[in-house]
Amino acid sequence: MTYRVIQWTTGNVGLRTLRAIIASPIYELVGVYAYSPSKAGTDAAELAGLDTPTGVKASNDIDALIALKPDACCYTPQFPDFDDLVRLLEGGVNVVTTAAIITGMHYGQRERLNAAGIKGNASLYGSGMNPGFANILAQTLTQVCDRVDQVRVVEAVDCTDYDSWETEIKVGYGKALDDPTIVPEAKEATSVFSDAVEVMAEGLGVKLDEITFDMDVYPATEDNDLGYAFIPKGTVTAVDARWRGWHNGKDLIVLRTQWLKGKNWNNDFEVRHGYLMEVDGRPTIRNHMMLMPPPDWDEPSFMGFGMIITGMPALNAIPGVVAARPGVVSFNDIPSISAKGYA
Repeated sequence: MTYRVIQWTTGNVGLRTLRAIIASPIYELVGVYAYSPSKAGTDAAELAGLDTPTGVKASNDIDALIALKPDACCYTPQFPDFDDLVRLLEGGVNVVTTAAIITGMHYGQRERLNAAGIKGNASLYGSGMNPGFANILAQTLTQVCDRVDQVRVVEAVDCTDYDSWETEIKVGYGKALDDPTIVPEAKEATSVFSDAVEVMAEGLGVKLDEITFDMDVYPATEDNDLGYAFIPKGTVTAVDARWRGWHNGKDLIVLRTQWLKGKNWNNDFEVRHGYLMEVDGRPTIRNHMMLMPPPDWDEPSFMGFGMIITGMPALNAIPGVVAARPGVVSFNDIPSISAKGYA
């Protein structure tokens, strides 16, 4: 089966998913949405940095894109526009998205999105690397268990070369360690993880008592000049944040992010590098996943590599999402996902 797909925006993540749609034997690119009027009418290949024209021109006319009757929309802006998402879903377009949505709960939009999907007989699925794929892998590990005491997902990364400062600064970088705004702002900025906690609990058949947030911060031992931002000595340059799902008095699910910016930091902050999926139970499981570029990676930085691993968990889910029940769905509702068509 071939799936008719529109790509929504062509920014950092959208550029990579657009290229992947064009290259795929199971997806047919039928439309591209571009916010900028200057991009309207531009061939998708030009927007993707490819040489061979596709014949598909970018548009900022939402109704015209819906009228194409695509099977799915790969929705990858930095932040979601819920009015647009409702229009797509009510128009019968299944949506896979990386726009900080797992279920929409933390935005207070889940019921609205679910109702729109039911009305249009379409599904909405949110994913990414983390939250998203990392949670799926951690939950999959529990298949071998006959008792689960705690599941932890740890993202431990040096993200010095990852320039998404507009979103990253909200976790406290560059602020005084005792700044009272750090915890509430970081909680808001990372609240999509609370959705992932809930979805993982659902996968384990558990109704949580509450979901909480806590964090620690660590100072720069010298100035950290990142090129795209500056973190003064003594201010926050590393964060260790935890979203916890509580059940029967214990934190059953812990989603932890350990993020470092810069080359000068307090040694109390340990970077284990990669993604750690840990299950305490019977058996106890330790899984350390590393993601590395292939030998033929020829880009000057690894920013694009990060965009690929962010976008593909959503794009690769399209076959399962198209077949899913209408409304908001999670990885508990669709079959296992693979890179179908890319081997």
